[in-house]
Amino acid sequence: MRAGELRHRVTIQRPVTTQDAYGQPVVTWEDVATVWAAVEDLSGREFIEAQQAPAAQIQTRVRIRYRQGLEPTMRVRWGARLMQVVAILDPTG
Repeated sequence: MRAGELRHRVTIQRPVTTQDAYGQPVVTWEDVATVWAAVEDLSGREFIEAQQAPAAQIQTRVRIRYRQGLEPTMRVRWGARLMQVVAILDPTG
């Protein structure tokens, strides 16, 4: 991967579960790393779920240099966009 392709700054976050004053679990997000990435929207669609207002779904590919410790439970923040990690692929195996 050429360095020029990594032109977007993204933050990788992981979920942290704590308890509130009533002992109920509360999930917050903790920053793991801020890295350079190539962000590319692949497809998008709108759908109506359970008679609610239309919702949008966008599939986005985020490519970064290899980094240990990444998990599918994490998410990526790019500006105001929050992206759920669906899969982590290593092209070299």
